Amino acid sequence: MSAEKVAANAAPTTGFLATVERVGNKLPDPAMLFVGLLGIVWILSWLLSYISFDVIDPRSGEAIVVINQLSGTSITAFLTGLVTNFVTFGPVGTVLVAMLGIGVAEHSGFITTGIRALLNVTAKWLLTPMVILVGIVSHSAVDAGYVLVIPLGGVIFYAAGRHPLAGIAAAFAGVSGGFSANFVPSSLDPLLQGLTQGGAQLLDPSIEVNTLNNYFFTT
Repeated sequence: MSAEKVAANAAPTTGFLATVERVGNKLPDPAMLFVGLLGIVWILSWLLSYISFDVIDPRSGEAIVVINQLSGTSITAFLTGLVTNFVTFGPVGTVLVAMLGIGVAEHSGFITTGIRALLNVTAKWLLTPMVILVGIVSHSAVDAGYVLVIPLGGVIFYAAGRHPLAGIAAAFAGVSGGFSANFVPSSLDPLLQGLTQGGAQLLDPSIEVNTLNNYFFTT
């Protein structure tokens, strides 16, 4: 579609979606939101550490105590455990290996071409369900849906004369929903298998669960 047609068809940025866009643009970077929440948790732990609670821990029989995360001991434990927490987190290995393959497919144009082909042959009135469907299926490519489909949904809707935020919302709904509910086995299955096996081995250390043991729940 030519640039002139895109400009002519583009929906005006007015109304509710335009308001959502303006408010969203004023929010800080997502990484900074997490940093801010971390700071809030630390401050709350400092304040609540001076309060005595009557709630009893059934395992120890002692009253639950809030640990001050701003104390020297807690900060030292936090910093010294950063690398260990990252390395020993089960899903990290699966995600890193999968992203290597996805990186090759993405930079070769394979994923982008396939997604564009699906969306470009779709009738205008089917754009929303098709974007959602592509978002669900894109989960088979790990996080490629978040990187590719969500912005691409906005581009497709903009080119079709609809507000790009609607396309982003539809794509986000499909990708986020598909992250835990997909039609085909995906990289989430071995990730969940590791977590399930860890939980099952609390009862029986000899238990070995199948990679697709959660497929019934994620389909």
